[in-house]
Amino acid sequence: MIHYHGTPIGGTRQDAARLLAGRHALVPFPRQDDMGIVAEACQSFIFDNGAFTVWKKGGQVDVDGYTRWVDEWYRHPGFDWALIPDVIDGDEEANDRLLEQWPGHLPGVPVWHMHESIERLQRLAKVWRTIALGSSGQWRSPGTAAWWKRMGSAMDAICDDLGRPQCRLHGLRMLDPAIFQSLPLASADSTNAAVNGGSISRFGMYTPPSAGQRASVIADRIESHTSSPIWQRESQTELAL
Repeated sequence: MIHYHGTPIGGTRQDAARLLAGRHALVPFPRQDDMGIVAEACQSFIFDNGAFTVWKKGGQVDVDGYTRWVDEWYRHPGFDWALIPDVIDGDEEANDRLLEQWPGHLPGVPVWHMHESIERLQRLAKVWRTIALGSSGQWRSPGTAAWWKRMGSAMDAICDDLGRPQCRLHGLRMLDPAIFQSLPLASADSTNAAVNGGSISRFGMYTPPSAGQRASVIADRIESHTSSPIWQRESQTELAL
């Protein structure tokens, strides 16, 4: 499993370099602050189109600008793929149109939003090598009982009798061991390390002195875990209760 840490990283540029060196990163289109460090120091990276920021704060994804940005970077040896532009609370037809408009030469990954139909998930899984799973609608908070029930339905739909997913899966905002250890994810992302590196209360009396060191400790703890190799329906049913 690949653990992608969301940027930008707070603190000094030394803090950002310390955290990102040798790791995997997610860079959002609206906040390219750490792109130079990511390109030089990370093992690999992915691009986020900024739909989550639009969802939380309003506005509209700059599809043309984002596509040009991906086109500038996709030849970099560390570039893995880019999330194809999407509307998190949009309808399926609108998101399908965005997929159709995506240039075929750019490595892209579509997003299935949890409020969308299971049928769309199955359709995407048949066509795309990798799909991203996004929490949305009444299932916008990963890890809740309702979320696990919906995720269970999704996994049942695209995993075979042995629990193997039909395609590679990426978990958006799912870089939490309590979540990804129970799902057959090829990768996941979150801003946990970047956001909580500034939190002293998480560490108690043995707090590392700098935000960069704290962020690195958080990232190390996350990366000490990996995803489940298969989907095990019975154990997940218990989590949802």
